[in-house]
Amino acid sequence: MAMTSSRVFLLALLLLLASPLLHVARCQSDSEGDVAAEDGGEVGIVGEDVQDFGDGNFSPAPGVTTVTVFPKNSAKLVPAGEETELLVGMKNDGDSDVNVIAIKASVHFNFDHSVLVQNLSTQGFNNASVPASAQATFPYIFAVSKFLQAGNFDLVGTIIYEIDQQPYQSIFYNGTIEVVEVGGFLSIESVFLVTLGIALLVFLGLWIQGRIQQFSKKTKRAPKVEVGTGATDASMDEWLQGTAYTQSLASKSKKKK
Repeated sequence: MAMTSSRVFLLALLLLLASPLLHVARCQSDSEGDVAAEDGGEVGIVGEDVQDFGDGNFSPAPGVTTVTVFPKNSAKLVPAGEETELLVGMKNDGDSDVNVIAIKASVHFNFDHSVLVQNLSTQGFNNASVPASAQATFPYIFAVSKFLQAGNFDLVGTIIYEIDQQPYQSIFYNGTIEVVEVGGFLSIESVFLVTLGIALLVFLGLWIQGRIQQFSKKTKRAPKVEVGTGATDASMDEWLQGTAYTQSLASKSKKKK
């Protein structure tokens, strides 16, 4: 088990180092390319005719390991409506040659893997084989729908092959990709969030302005109210009644008379 893991790691490392130099085939309707093979592996030709295996699920063959690399795209960004390339590395540790038939993939919701979003194109190969104790690299070019909303999705990639005329398949990738919009600086979600943020800031500004106006009205100086002296004088006369002050006032009033 440890030996198999080390071989898979070594194969991934070789793919990363050699991906700029690999002469890989591209799936085009009018042209054919070569598939890079190592250790004496036969060269495969990309073809348009794909053998129909139906929707049957086949088990992986013992001794066959796969690994996936997104060349110069470690973030696994997939522009909606545009082609994206990945490389599938296959290591054959078995005793018989592996005849690669096709590569296919599908897109699923990452929060519910059982929901199929899109079946991607199936890419077929003619005369693409990996001899025993050899490894080879196969390209897969796909494009998600241009109407697919930007976000994270699960990509499931499967390579179909034969050994001694017995069909097998291996899942070479089952992980997350990020679909991004093409040509737009801001996504729909970004525009919505920016608009919502501006609206909230305007609402907050109006609310603060209203609170300031209410506070300023309460703090205005109240008008000065004059208080009469009649009640004060009456209470003072009652308090001073019988004192020398009142007697003096009484004598003065008699003299005036």
